[in-house]
Amino acid sequence: MARIVPVLDLSRLEQGASEQRTFLFDLRTAARDVGFFYLSGHGISAAEIEDVLDASRRFFALAEADKLAIEMARSSQFRGYTRAGGELTKGKADWREQLDIGVERAPIPQGPGVPAWTRLQGPNQWPASLPELKPALLAWQSKATAVAIRLLKAFALSLDQTEDAFDPIYRGEPNHRMKIVRYPGRHSTGDDQGVGAHKDGGFLTLLLQDENKGLQVDYDGSWVNVDPIPGTLVVNIGELLELASNGYLRATIHRVVTPPAGAERISVPFFFSARLDATIPLLALPEELSAETRGPASDPDNPLFRDVGTNVLKSRLRSHPDVARRHYADLLETRASPA
Repeated sequence: MARIVPVLDLSRLEQGASEQRTFLFDLRTAARDVGFFYLSGHGISAAEIEDVLDASRRFFALAEADKLAIEMARSSQFRGYTRAGGELTKGKADWREQLDIGVERAPIPQGPGVPAWTRLQGPNQWPASLPELKPALLAWQSKATAVAIRLLKAFALSLDQTEDAFDPIYRGEPNHRMKIVRYPGRHSTGDDQGVGAHKDGGFLTLLLQDENKGLQVDYDGSWVNVDPIPGTLVVNIGELLELASNGYLRATIHRVVTPPAGAERISVPFFFSARLDATIPLLALPEELSAETRGPASDPDNPLFRDVGTNVLKSRLRSHPDVARRHYADLLETRASPA
C-alpha cells in the first residue's frame, strides 16, 4: 500500500535543474492532495534534534510551581506555560501541557488608534530554574526558520511564481511561533483528545515528533496516522498558503490522539507565518493551476481574514480564554455589546 503522507527530500532542490523540477512537482502535489508530508534532507542534524527534545523533557520534569511561575495567563502576548486542559480547540479542552514562545521583540507602545493585534508583540517567559532552555529553544527557532523560508520559496516556484513572491509579507519581521508539548498518557486524562481536530494558521508548520505516535490527518473523511519517521520533520500547509493560492494548496484538518496509558509523547511544533502587519495577496496562478483552485475553505464559525494580525489575534483569543479575560477584556466587552 502506498504511503498517503509522502516523504520529500529538501536536498533535491540543489541537485540540478531536472531534479529541482521534479521536487517542485512532488511538493505541489503533496500540498494539494493531502496537505502534509515528511521532510528529510532539511540539514538539521540528529544531535540538534535530540538536543531540543531533551531540553523539552527537562522543562516538563520541573516542579509544577516552577512551570506555573511562567503561566501563560501572565502574558498579554500569549507566551508561557499552559497546563493540561488549559487550551481549547473548538471549545473542548486539549490534554497536553505546553510552553509557547514567539519572536523576542520589544512590546509596541499602545494608545488610541493602535490595532489590538499589536499587543501580540513582546517578550517570552522563561523558567528561572532551567536557564539552558532559552538558548536551546531559540537555536531551534533559528534552524526551523531557515528551513521554512527555503520551503516557502520552493512553494512559490511550484506555483509558477518568482522565488521571492512571499518575501514582502514576511521579510524583516516574520511572526513565527513554536511550542514544546507533552501529551500525558490516557490513564491521567480520561480522554483521547490530545488536540482536537483543527487547521493551522500561518504559512507552514514544521513538526518534530519523538518516537511516539498520535498525530492523525483527515484524508477523504478518514483519519490517517502520521507516525514518526526518525530524522524527518512533518510539514503541513497553513491557512495563509491556502488563502494566497485561492485554495489550490490545502490546509488540512488534523488532530492528536492521547498516548496509551503508561506512555507520554513529546513534540515541538514550529509555526511560520507572515508579518503581523501584512495582508495576504491572492496570487495570479497560471491558467492550468487556476482552473483547479477550490477557493479557501472557511469555517463560518471561525472565518479567515487576509489581515494577518487580525487573524492571529482571533485565533489566540478563542484558544486561551483565560488570557483573553485578563488582558483583552476591552475587546470581549466590545464583542458582547449589542449592535
